[in-house]
Amino acid sequence: MSDAYAEAGVSIESADRAVELMKVWIDKARRPEMIGGIGGFAGLFDASALTSYHRPLLATSTDGVGTKVAVAQAMDVHDTIGFDLVGMVVDDLVVCGAEPLFMTDYIACGRVVPERIAAIVKGIAEACVEAGCALVGGETAEHPGLLGHDDYDVAGATTGVVEADDLLGPARVRPGDAVLAMASSGLHSNGYSLVRHVVAKAGWAYDRDVPELGRTLGEELLEPTRIYAKACLALARADHPHAMAHVTGGGLAANLARIMPEELYAVLERGTWTPPPVFDLIRGLGDIPQPDLEATLNCGVGMVALVQPEVVDAAIALLGGFGIHSWVAGEVLPADADAGRGSTVELVGQHPGW
Repeated sequence: MSDAYAEAGVSIESADRAVELMKVWIDKARRPEMIGGIGGFAGLFDASALTSYHRPLLATSTDGVGTKVAVAQAMDVHDTIGFDLVGMVVDDLVVCGAEPLFMTDYIACGRVVPERIAAIVKGIAEACVEAGCALVGGETAEHPGLLGHDDYDVAGATTGVVEADDLLGPARVRPGDAVLAMASSGLHSNGYSLVRHVVAKAGWAYDRDVPELGRTLGEELLEPTRIYAKACLALARADHPHAMAHVTGGGLAANLARIMPEELYAVLERGTWTPPPVFDLIRGLGDIPQPDLEATLNCGVGMVALVQPEVVDAAIALLGGFGIHSWVAGEVLPADADAGRGSTVELVGQHPGW
């Protein structure tokens, strides 16, 4: 039967080999609550710890990596894309104050290459360790005829928990809150359709050395998404933020607007930070207007927290302890302070050097 299946393009033997190679990495991404190992039909997680909560709220998030996988495939580098996947889901989850507990992943490919699948899972597992969640299960599916031999896509979902009384969000935001910006590690995992279009139109190869980046273009584009989960969870437990926003598709203003009450708005000063060189490179290479760039890429800010002014210094110090550079980028104001304002978030001024 396996021979017939192999003739159709599916190799059970390759899948088994991939499972063997990935086991060592999955074992690293465990929490004490995880029951059993890989190979079962479902991942098991001991939820008895939730009995210590007064009113536990389960939070869940799912996402993929998007067309950044095309860069990984072109570069034949597959052990970083897992950080992008985990970052996308756990950092969406943690903004409400939820602790990520466990994650599952899904890898679809045209052909199972065991070493490639193991490299992808290695990145996912290492990122789960960095985020503090367990990798309890996953699925690898071979789709010959639907995907090319060397094509693949990844997706994942995570579940977390937050005490109802500790839930963060728009209801807590107050006038005078400081907008605390947290530096991104680069492009993260959003806007790669635009980035790849700009690069292709310019005729640049991924192995091109780019002096302003200090490395090749491909190496810059594969820089993994920063995982803020542990730092933001520590921030939430210190009772510092009123709300947090993960800056993904749509850019800084659109994602910050998702946590702004209608009666308030935020003003951000571009002059408070200089985006990493890759953003100016893409802007100039593609002759992209700044509004379009800001509506697509994070422009150097991967996460935002709205905090009371009196805790700003403590919050910056706490984040610094996790290796995350942060700064006050703006302020929350009453909406009636500027009659006729059409947006809940406004970026003013210009980035240094732009």
